[in-house]
Amino acid sequence: QLEDSGGGLVQAGASLRLSCAASERTCSSYAIGWFRQAPGKEREFVGFIGWSAINTNFADSVKDRFTITIDNDKNTAYLQMNRLKPEDTAIYYCAAKSYHPSRDPGEYDSWGQGTQVTVSS
Repeated sequence: QLEDSGGGLVQAGASLRLSCAASERTCSSYAIGWFRQAPGKEREFVGFIGWSAINTNFADSVKDRFTITIDNDKNTAYLQMNRLKPEDTAIYYCAAKSYHPSRDPGEYDSWGQGTQVTVSS
């Protein structure tokens, strides 16, 4: 199981770090993906990190602003979000899948409950 946390209300240009805590040793053998869903929109890919913590990939809209890291000792993945924009406002979800990471949310097996991120202008 996964538990998201770290969301909040911030001003444009600020930073936030979201956490994704796994109940078991998930991060070391699974790929972790981050997705977000804004009101009235479909869930969209934000970024992923492979189980080796080397392979990362991000959506063009967040590339160069967001990074993902994994702390295997804590079974926790992090989404560091810098230079936040109002259009980043959404509920953010982490998800896990075995083997290779993917941009397709349908391929993920486990999901966190989501954490709200609101960026004011």
